[in-house]
Amino acid sequence: MLLDQETENEIAYELCQLLGRAILPVSGSDGPGAPGTTFGTAFFYAELVGATDDGEVVQEWLLTAAATTRTPYGEIGLRPSVTEPAGAAAEPIELPEFADRWLHLPQIGLAAMPTGGLHGHAEDGGWRWRTQQVTDALAAPADAVARLGAEPASAFVLALGVGDDGSRPLEAVIERVARPGDGVRVTTELPSGYVGAPVFGVEELDGELSLRCLGLLLPADGGGHPVATFDRIRSALAAATAGYR
Repeated sequence: MLLDQETENEIAYELCQLLGRAILPVSGSDGPGAPGTTFGTAFFYAELVGATDDGEVVQEWLLTAAATTRTPYGEIGLRPSVTEPAGAAAEPIELPEFADRWLHLPQIGLAAMPTGGLHGHAEDGGWRWRTQQVTDALAAPADAVARLGAEPASAFVLALGVGDDGSRPLEAVIERVARPGDGVRVTTELPSGYVGAPVFGVEELDGELSLRCLGLLLPADGGGHPVATFDRIRSALAAATAGYR
């Protein structure tokens, strides 16, 4: 669905309010103190894996593009708004052997980290996470992905860019998404820091606009970015963790 500019601006603003604390900056380098060589965005995803008499069973992941996780050393940044108390942990989380921290799903270009270690890090530091999540209900099902067509539609990317001073500002950009063949693409190339960020689309359901997270932004390829869509993300995660569910 292609929206008018005023509606797009309203959705971009609302997206920052609803999910601004779902995303974290990630960066990679050759070691502590070395200049960064990769910059990306990661986001919290709450995967529904089952249900019991006590309620839903959810696995929380930190998702990003695999391309941002291949360096020997990495850091996950901490913004003041994602900790409780606010600003309780100003230093980034340092991760030697960075690539080994992630479950790699190369068939779709995805890296996924169970968040138990992140919560343990917070507990050790005397604080806790105060985040928002892309929930399973918000993540686009296969039929929503299939309804995307070859004609460009409104899309929104929520990311942490890279400032000239090294800062990682929160940015919600209005783009176009299309499915020209078997794959979904954001049709323009985006700045440094955006790879791994969640991509959102909108469709009309029962007369109202419904926001869905289509998937995750992969590295630029031919003037735009492929998107690892949530129908494929769900399948890949289920296959990779089948023995542990």
